[in-house]
Amino acid sequence: MVELLLDAGALLGESPVWHPGEARLYWVDIEARTIHRTDPATRTDEVMMLGEQIGCIAPRVRGGLVAALENGFVLIDHWGSTPRPFGPDILADKPGQRFNDGRVDAAGRLWVGSLTNDKANPVATLYRLDPDGSLATILGGLTTSNGAAFSPDGRIFYHADTPTHAIRAYDVDRAAGTLANGRVFHQFEYGKGRPDGAAVDAEGCYWSALWDGWRVVRLSPAGELLQTVDLPVQRPTMIAFGGDELCTAFVTSAGKNLTDEDRKAQPLAGGVFTFRVDVPGSPQPFFGG
Repeated sequence: MVELLLDAGALLGESPVWHPGEARLYWVDIEARTIHRTDPATRTDEVMMLGEQIGCIAPRVRGGLVAALENGFVLIDHWGSTPRPFGPDILADKPGQRFNDGRVDAAGRLWVGSLTNDKANPVATLYRLDPDGSLATILGGLTTSNGAAFSPDGRIFYHADTPTHAIRAYDVDRAAGTLANGRVFHQFEYGKGRPDGAAVDAEGCYWSALWDGWRVVRLSPAGELLQTVDLPVQRPTMIAFGGDELCTAFVTSAGKNLTDEDRKAQPLAGGVFTFRVDVPGSPQPFFGG
């Protein structure tokens, strides 16, 4: 049963990530330029304001967070501290692009992609940010990099270029941090929701939040549809697992660009939702930098 955790009213809620040591859900509102730290037990929500849009965040091994902003990356040493620039501002000379979805691998590297506002010109890119601050180009020719997730053994990387309605799978060279053998993992029907953020559970099943789809879905390791969870909002954006034994799903959503009629139909748009799952999520590594 889906429940409302937080009536956040987010413009573009994204990047939920569970911090097991703190028992808190971190997430961002990209367009509000805020990072949130939510306590599910008390439903209290702390907010940290940044000076730029925030595509995604991840906890760090050394404490604090790494964040991908509009043009580059910052390290946040602890909650409320001043962000420190980290690595290159790779998108500074690429107008119309910003960083978007990301995922940390078992080696502590952040795989993070950009999006471009010009959907007719596929110039967005998937990068790999290493703990030493170096940045490698992984995939090009994208429009909206999304859905990054790894199989529990780290051997498969999943990724979506959202407008294509397709999720692709790649074989991972875990030592080199490279991808090979890209193939379509699941093709969604056009007009019924587009794949946005995602997470993988302990059985290797891929959960995808479907923008404009009013739902999240669970796909088998073979790409077959196993489960659909309907939501009271049109634009779920990403799913994460947390809580005791990682058996609680958290889903962020977006409330921007809705008409008055839309808002009447979904007054909780921009909220954070939760539901229980039978199979726990796959534990998520921290960024090594």
